[in-house]
Amino acid sequence: MDLQIDGNAALVTASSSGLGKASAKALAREGANVVINGRDEDRLEDARAEIEAVATGEVVTQPGDLTNADDIEALVETTVDEFGGIDHLVTSAGGPPSGPFLETDDEDWYHAYDLLVMSVVRLAREAAPHLREGDGGTIVTITSRSVKEAIDSLVLSNSVRMSVIGLEKTLSKEFAPEVRANAVLPGAHETARIRELVDQAVDRGDYDSYEEGLDDWGAGVPLERIGDPMELGNTVAFLSSPLSGYVNGAAIPIDGGSGASNL
Repeated sequence: MDLQIDGNAALVTASSSGLGKASAKALAREGANVVINGRDEDRLEDARAEIEAVATGEVVTQPGDLTNADDIEALVETTVDEFGGIDHLVTSAGGPPSGPFLETDDEDWYHAYDLLVMSVVRLAREAAPHLREGDGGTIVTITSRSVKEAIDSLVLSNSVRMSVIGLEKTLSKEFAPEVRANAVLPGAHETARIRELVDQAVDRGDYDSYEEGLDDWGAGVPLERIGDPMELGNTVAFLSSPLSGYVNGAAIPIDGGSGASNL
């Protein structure tokens, strides 16, 4: 299927690994020119090589910390300088630390808000003039299924990510009709973080094999497995394309049907 984004310019944050990288890979494979971002320059270069292996568009790296306003400004400037504008913004960020409410201090709350919410605020503000220049700009925010159902010991993610959904819904109205804004809410996917957790559990003797551990992560999912990151990436690319042209202001779970919420 041709997503009709060949030659478009996309900025994908936190894309040196995980779901951000999968999103950048899906966009680049469809012909979009992509700027990828991460704090670790070596890992960022590895990601570029992996994405370039399937890309039909250009891939440019821009290191930066999403809690740093100057770094966010540089991300947008690099995309515009390299590709002449921005058609698609995909926001992703590493998750905040786990822990129960009474073990979470003020510094944890402020850092989580800066990382998860203010990064999207600053990115959308900086990118808005460029996204609105055409008639097909898109924003896709990668959040978490925790905005639908609170997850035990993830008080920061449960609470703070809700602000991103409120922002996404607001932008879907204020930036329309030139720009559409949507969110994806991933469940468990086989990212490097999940692989690390399963390997650690195997080393502890919790599982006899990696495959057994992975099967356990998929227990309770109607599709009987966790997700492949590219399944989420493909959805992000679709939401960034004209083929999803009437999807706006949506928050779409990508969790294999594991959620129990009706809405």
